[in-house]
Amino acid sequence: MSIWRVKKLDSLIQESIETENSLKRTLSAGALVALGVGAIIGAGLFSLTGIAAAEHAGPAVTLSFVLAALACAFAGLCYAEFASMIPVAGSAYTYSYATMGEFIAWIIGWDLVLEYALAAATVSVSWSAYLNELLNSFNIHLPFEFINSPSDGGYVNLPAILIVCLLSLFLLRGTKESAIVNNILVVIKVAVVILFIVLGWKFMTPANHEPFIPANTGVRGEFGWSGIAAGAALLFFAFVGFDAVSTAAQEAKNPQKGMPIGILGSLVVCTLLYVLFSYVMTGLVPFTTFKDDASPAITAFRVTGYSWIQTMLNIAILAGYTSVILVMLLGQSRVFYSMSNDGLLPKFFSDIHPKFKTPWKTNIFFLIFVSLFAGFVPIKELGHMVSIGTLFAFTLVCIGIIIMRKRLPDATRKFKVPFVPLIPILGALVCVFLMSSLDIQSWLRLAIWLALGIIIYFMYGKKHSKLN
Repeated sequence: MSIWRVKKLDSLIQESIETENSLKRTLSAGALVALGVGAIIGAGLFSLTGIAAAEHAGPAVTLSFVLAALACAFAGLCYAEFASMIPVAGSAYTYSYATMGEFIAWIIGWDLVLEYALAAATVSVSWSAYLNELLNSFNIHLPFEFINSPSDGGYVNLPAILIVCLLSLFLLRGTKESAIVNNILVVIKVAVVILFIVLGWKFMTPANHEPFIPANTGVRGEFGWSGIAAGAALLFFAFVGFDAVSTAAQEAKNPQKGMPIGILGSLVVCTLLYVLFSYVMTGLVPFTTFKDDASPAITAFRVTGYSWIQTMLNIAILAGYTSVILVMLLGQSRVFYSMSNDGLLPKFFSDIHPKFKTPWKTNIFFLIFVSLFAGFVPIKELGHMVSIGTLFAFTLVCIGIIIMRKRLPDATRKFKVPFVPLIPILGALVCVFLMSSLDIQSWLRLAIWLALGIIIYFMYGKKHSKLN
């Protein structure tokens, strides 16, 4: 059969019906917004903001956030329409299967490993850096070799591995329980982000924002407008959480209504906080201070003199990172669950635990996979890999809306993207533009990863597909 075969919409709807051997519907619209905020506010804000400011955009990193948010807004509208039509786990993978065929769906599903699994690894590395910062404040010093990857001069990043293992085991026990913990963590970290903005505002030095857009060095991506674009491409990683909401569609109580609220609501809340946070952060100290700084938010806040709040900020950042890792691991396991259900991956990945009703074998698999990346790969390389994988997925989701409108114009849509095809086209173009701002190494890694995925598809997935 053709590799372009599509999955019929009615069969996808049938899959969304809850049975004894399926995922349980336990998430409200509010829980979905919290899930999105939980995934979004993390390493992109607390760590990658410093890298983007120091290496690409300077104080104009706020504009980088706006540009990245614009791309997300276009893609978010497309995700919201798909999620209201197809309330099934799998996110962009499932949407592509219904629009562009099995082969493209496989590519997207394989690409989402870059987005979710490596995002979890990236944030766990940042979690480790902030844990070390917190322990140092209490005069506890962990051995350098065991808190840094080999390329950073160490042996292995053990704290990063530890947090991935703990959260993977926690996810194995159930989605509802994980969502409750996530809600608590979200309240803590949003409160501290607001505290950082309010208290830090009066300590800003206007000179630190001058020039707001540093002159380009002559190298593309190093400051100037190209630097703002390069910063946006890197910081796009900071927004990957909003589409993780769509992976939980099969566990939402009222997905047709709740999914658009969860996706777009979390995106609006976080964009506002990102812009204000980055503006205050670059106003507290010169942006050059963040060069090679693993915990730039703590560095910036030191000038306020609120030492007790610095410790609280550190604890809240750790709580925030924990929720990000939790949601990323949740999203990845649900994508593989869907791919396995379709026969494109071994049945191992869709086995549901008889008591906890979770894809527990997938959780264990990614415990090992993500741990290896977290322990042995530096954060900057991981961040670039996640960004290009996410942008690629978003591009195909935008294109998918145009195809679905032509293929199934009369299908029930609880939420509709306005101004089609203009909005999806703009979304795809902005995503491709941001991808072009990433370095050649990111493109090479994406090409190698996709080539490996294509080999697996033709050796296993195509033969075992349930549509075959």
